[in-house]
This record gives sequence, structure tokens and C-alpha cells, in this order.
Amino acid sequence: MTYDSRPGTLIHSLRVGTLMGAPIKELIARSTQHDLSKLEPPEVETYDEYVPKLQAAEYGSDEYRACLAAMGGGLAHHYAHNAHHPEHHDRGINGMTLVDLIEMLADWRAASERRGSDLADSMQKSFERFGIDAQLAEILTNTARHFGWIADETTRTDR
Repeated sequence: MTYDSRPGTLIHSLRVGTLMGAPIKELIARSTQHDLSKLEPPEVETYDEYVPKLQAAEYGSDEYRACLAAMGGGLAHHYAHNAHHPEHHDRGINGMTLVDLIEMLADWRAASERRGSDLADSMQKSFERFGIDAQLAEILTNTARHFGWIADETTRTDR
């Protein structure tokens, strides 16, 4: 009798599907909870004051960075309660999980839409801001392209 790989392959396929359920479940939960800490003190007062100022400033500019610094405790509270921000983690981007990164990338997309800005440009600025190396920058860029959030060849990853 010859070996039939199909039963083992089916068992493996089902197991991988089961294991993929954990990050899918977490992503779904995060999709319904994203940034809700901004709706209550101490964040809501900070965001009420600074969102108009941040929207008026160019992302990554000195003015933008000054606004972030002025947000003080409200922004610190936000970072402390939201793992999709590199500032949440002691090791910054290197402390993040793939789930954190997916939420972060979706957050970047939504923020660029809200500001009417170019996601590819803001991604490049974020790569520099957070010290994201070329390999991870390329993975994030590939993901944004995969979902049609940026066009092909719009974001440099050869830093």
C-alpha cells in the first residue's frame, strides 16, 4: 500500500484554521473597541482641545510634535491603554505583536483619511518616527497595498 498524504494534510489544514481563530477573534474584538478610551476622562478633554490643532498641523512637523508634547497626561493615558501605539510598549515597535501592527496600520489609514492626507507619505514619516526598519516597513507597505490602501510603488522602504 502506498502512503496517502491527504488525511494528514486535512488534519493539518483544520488545525491551522483553528489556530488562526485566536488572532481573528482578537482583531474582531479590537475593531469594536478601538480608541474608545478617547471618549472618557482624562482623554476626552485632551482630544477636544488638541484634535483641531493636530489636524491643522502637518503630520510629523515641529508643530505636530509640539502638540503631542502639550497633550501631556491625556495622551500618556491613551498610549498606556492602547497597544496599537508603539509608545504603549517599553521596547516601542519591537514590543508589538502582529495584531498590534494590523490595528496600527488600520489606524494610520483611518487617520490619513480623516486628515485628507496621503497614507504612503504618512507611512514613510511614521517609519522614521518609530525607527521601523526596512524589512518591517516593507511588510507594512505590502499589507497596505494588499488591501488597496496605497498604490503600487508609492512608499519607499529602501532606507
